[in-house]
Amino acid sequence: MANRKPLVIIGGQVQQLPAGDTIDAPQGGGDQQVITNDEAGAIVIGTPVYMDANDGVKKAQANASGTRKVAGIVAVASIGAAGQGPFTVGGVITATTTQWDAVVVSGSGGLIKDTTYYLDAATAGKITATAPSTAGQYVVEVGTGLSTTELLVRVQKDILL
Repeated sequence: MANRKPLVIIGGQVQQLPAGDTIDAPQGGGDQQVITNDEAGAIVIGTPVYMDANDGVKKAQANASGTRKVAGIVAVASIGAAGQGPFTVGGVITATTTQWDAVVVSGSGGLIKDTTYYLDAATAGKITATAPSTAGQYVVEVGTGLSTTELLVRVQKDILL
């Protein structure tokens, strides 16, 4: 299969992407929305978030009814406090193994292929390969590892234990 150059608009003219140029767009595709970070600090790529009362987002956690509904996963390297940025609501999100290690509980080396990831009950904004198992917590499937760097985001309805 031949490699092809994408078409871009430069100065109002449609052209092939020039050699050495890159496309500035969210990686991985999927459905995305722009959100406002209502946390006091930055939220990083791969962080599961829920919609808060101010129509912004905060780090989701599977230990309470108010924080369990995952609205999506942060889709850029970082969104500063009160800043805006995209989050993925479905599709594939790509991050480095180091970036995934920052959000996966007990993770090292990125994601694990064919492993289901759940919203963590112990720490806000984290995902884990181990589903919560304590009464009063929620099991929320967030997605599946496609490789060490790719997560197929497919948030499932939560189950109260």
